[in-house]
Amino acid sequence: MFDVTIRWFDVVGLFGVALTLFAYLALQARRMKGDGFLFPLLNLIGAAAILCPLVLGDFNLAPFVIESAWIMISLYGIYRAGSDTLAPKIPPAG
Repeated sequence: MFDVTIRWFDVVGLFGVALTLFAYLALQARRMKGDGFLFPLLNLIGAAAILCPLVLGDFNLAPFVIESAWIMISLYGIYRAGSDTLAPKIPPAG
């Protein structure tokens, strides 16, 4: 049998998995825009939550690398969504 102990940071990690999967499902179901602010924000929170059990519990390099990259890409997406929203709208010439 398996000896399974679920710690608080495991629950945080599972929440991150659920949040990331929800965001991807919403994107595929066209309920969320991929170039908006919400999609990268949910991915950022999800990836950070997934990192919790990796940092506070049993470390595993491969998931640490991909979740860290996911955070960086999400930050870029949030930056792009913000800069697109805040950029002045220039009407086309003509």
